[in-house]
Amino acid sequence: MNWFEVVGFVTGALCVWLATRQHVANFPVGIANNVVFAVMFWQSGILANAALQVVYLVLAALGWYWWVRGGADAGRLTVRRTPRWAWPVALVTVVVTTLAIADVLARTAESVQPWADAATTSLSLVAQLMLGRKWLGSWAVWIVTDVLLVVLYVSLGLYLTAGLYVLFIGLCVHGWRQWSRDLRAATSLAPAPAQVAA
Repeated sequence: MNWFEVVGFVTGALCVWLATRQHVANFPVGIANNVVFAVMFWQSGILANAALQVVYLVLAALGWYWWVRGGADAGRLTVRRTPRWAWPVALVTVVVTTLAIADVLARTAESVQPWADAATTSLSLVAQLMLGRKWLGSWAVWIVTDVLLVVLYVSLGLYLTAGLYVLFIGLCVHGWRQWSRDLRAATSLAPAPAQVAA
């Protein structure tokens, strides 16, 4: 355990908690978390997860914009159900990206666990993109990802980080429930469609 893990723990937990509350500050806090984890993962030899933090910076900036300006009339984005088409696209994206990243990592022989590194990286990218769109299903993808990451981090001796991701799983379940309630509330308040005269 080192101070990188401590700072990563605090900023990571705060970021996910803010996301469950639909607070836009989750993005700047998340960016700080990305910088810390990029250094820590690089030092630990899981290079794809380290590179993922850099991609997160881009996705965080994009998500930040979407949450503030991506809604109706360039207003705030609201929680939405995940479009049906998004699930098969997400699955194909995860599979293809995992194969590509694992191949690169295996060829360079730099990553200590290329397949786990690649799979969790691919899942994380998809989950973060879905979160940026405020799709409810993003929480399901995050839960699967975080379970796999707990196993990976324990195997690398990153016990505090593994503990953080156990906390993340709980926060993701809370986020899923909270966003579901918000979606139901918004749906119940939506005006009924106008009746068309016969």
